[in-house]
Amino acid sequence: MRSIVRVTERVVETPSTVTLRFPFVAPAAPGQFVMIWIPGDDELPMSLSYTVGGSKGVTVKAMGDTSRRVQSIRAGDAVGIRGPYGNRFDMAPRRILVVGGGSGSAVLAPAAEAAVADGARVTAALGATQAPELLFRGRFDAMGAQVEVATDDGSEGTHGFVTTVAERLLGTEPFDAVWTCGPEVMMQKVAVAAASAKVPVYCSVERHMKCALGMCDACALGPYHVCVDGPVFPAERLLPLAEFAHAHRDPSGRRVPFGGH
Repeated sequence: MRSIVRVTERVVETPSTVTLRFPFVAPAAPGQFVMIWIPGDDELPMSLSYTVGGSKGVTVKAMGDTSRRVQSIRAGDAVGIRGPYGNRFDMAPRRILVVGGGSGSAVLAPAAEAAVADGARVTAALGATQAPELLFRGRFDAMGAQVEVATDDGSEGTHGFVTTVAERLLGTEPFDAVWTCGPEVMMQKVAVAAASAKVPVYCSVERHMKCALGMCDACALGPYHVCVDGPVFPAERLLPLAEFAHAHRDPSGRRVPFGGH
């Protein structure tokens, strides 16, 4: 579905993230994404952070010029939406560990809400650089999830990476599945830890997506196109790939290492 809508609400979630809510009646599932278009500007792929009903939402982290322009949108402004695209999280598991790094919690929150509403038990491990950047902690609390946090600077919860919390939880509690979204190095560590505990892992992968139709090759990841084969992948498909957690494609399609140029 393609539509021009007017933003109904703008919420500053953390110092670096903003949520935009808008009317969009197309059915959507947790894990899917839409393409956001600012008239006169570029399109930007954004995972849906709110998926239920006729009011959808995206949560935007300031990463570059286009995302900052999206963040500057105000209630009443018009934006273009097309989608939703991609696959979804499987709601079958009954005991789920979600591991979110930074803005990755925006993808996991609606999935966790849907799982809890379906009777599943959710434990959430949320990580951020510092306490003010913890995204949707209150939302996870409100849905009834057991929540543990980690911050790089030790300002709240475990001092260090959220992978430390995930590894501890995997060693002490039984889970049917792990859902994770965040930096790929983080997801790789979570997947390895979960494999040791014999728990299946599903990773929501972010890549540069131009068309969302699997035609432009911008989001290629090994033999996959993230926009149509994902963005949710079982970890066993990702771990053998040389690019996963090591490199991505820039807007021109050139392969560059994470943190490189």
